[in-house]
Amino acid sequence: MKINFLSKVPAASKLLAVVIAEGADLPTAAAALDKSSAGRLTQAVKSARFTGKREQVLEIIAPNRGVDRCILVGAGPTSGLNVRELELTGGQLAGVLMAAKVPTASVEIALGDSKAVAAEVAAAAIASGMALRNYQFNIYKTKKPETKPLAEVHIATSRHMAANGLFASAHAVVEGVHLARNLVNEPANILHPVEFANRAKALSKAGVKIEILTPAQMKKLGMGALLGVAQGSPFEPRLVVMRWDGGKKGDRPIAFVGKGVTFDTGGVSIKPAAGMEDMKGDMGGAACVTGLMLALAKRQAKCNVIGAVGLVENAIDGAAQRPGDIVKSMSGQTIAVLNTDAEGRLILADVLWYVQDRFKPKFMVNLATLTGAILVALGKEHAGLFSNNDELSTRISAAGLETGEKVWRMPLTPAYDKMIDSDIADMKNIGGRFAGSITAAQFLQRFVNKVPWAHLDVAGTAMDAEKSAINQSWGSGWGVRLLNKMVADHYEK
Repeated sequence: MKINFLSKVPAASKLLAVVIAEGADLPTAAAALDKSSAGRLTQAVKSARFTGKREQVLEIIAPNRGVDRCILVGAGPTSGLNVRELELTGGQLAGVLMAAKVPTASVEIALGDSKAVAAEVAAAAIASGMALRNYQFNIYKTKKPETKPLAEVHIATSRHMAANGLFASAHAVVEGVHLARNLVNEPANILHPVEFANRAKALSKAGVKIEILTPAQMKKLGMGALLGVAQGSPFEPRLVVMRWDGGKKGDRPIAFVGKGVTFDTGGVSIKPAAGMEDMKGDMGGAACVTGLMLALAKRQAKCNVIGAVGLVENAIDGAAQRPGDIVKSMSGQTIAVLNTDAEGRLILADVLWYVQDRFKPKFMVNLATLTGAILVALGKEHAGLFSNNDELSTRISAAGLETGEKVWRMPLTPAYDKMIDSDIADMKNIGGRFAGSITAAQFLQRFVNKVPWAHLDVAGTAMDAEKSAINQSWGSGWGVRLLNKMVADHYEK
């Protein structure tokens, strides 16, 4: 979708959309339309009892001979306006326009006397919400749906030049979210580990340095935990390291690590057949990290960043890992594999150790669709947050509230850690029936040394997440906006 910021609505506009707050007057073009139609807009607003309340929509057909439609979308009270709410309003507007089956539209914004959000910020936020909603994944449909994405939108604002500059950065984040959604939505027969790595390689066009480790290289490094998961699949595993050098030369990087199980059968500890098709999304963490790296590069983030994703298919054949096997991780620690369906933590164990050992980052954040237990605890409203660092946790939580990608901090304590001790190895990969998400996080913590670290369990948010005004996709792209916000607020110079 092409978005143009203009000082006024183009004269030839056939569809005029107005984002209007409670109590605000009709803006210039809408007021002129009302005047030319002998007050029909004002009459329609009164008759429909449209007040500008959040999520209110009023569509007026053929208000005069020159305009086919006028659509009013409520932004809510001026006192509650913020970037997040305006993004949601923009998403709702895009949904209404797509349902109206119009390829182009003009938008005016009327926020009354609100001083909470500057005009250019409001315009960019509405445009960002529209762009996030304007997403479809239908490349495998031979018959395309009737509802098509928007092609072009003109947004009128007195601060159009400034809005254009702000949206350039916001659009980079939208591109990252769309990439993450595409990766999660792809079927596993198309997006196996090697293909995922090839798609990550395309980020080099945006200036990201890409390094891809093969099984031979990982074996030489001693990544027995990751390789053990991969040994039952015909698709070779890959470790992709993405590097964005946007900060000062020599500055220690910040690091993001993603679990990338392109399909998870559960291995020998096989999953139930019902719902197993959703396990194409078990690489939601890796998808987020890849989308985040694209967003940071596209907007030229002023920091040094490492993105690392371990890519594996957890499949079954005669060579597959067995319950009871013991593997040796890159750290040298040994792991008794009691359940082959607790595979994500094995992959992350080696990738986290590799990243902290090689790059000496300021902090590491890993994302993983790690446990069904986090869905039992938090549903789809929050991702689980586990961390060894209060400052990092606070920053992630704050960014989550601002972007709407919310997290909830869960405990890590020595008592939980004891639950994964093993009689025959240094640890076991499951801790028993209770506190499954916590013991999984305790497992990961054993591979971060003393580096500030946070683990986000995104099993309830990265795939089959709750729909919203800015996302109607099965693959949500969750986490890209959250982590981009945290980086922008605290780690750029």
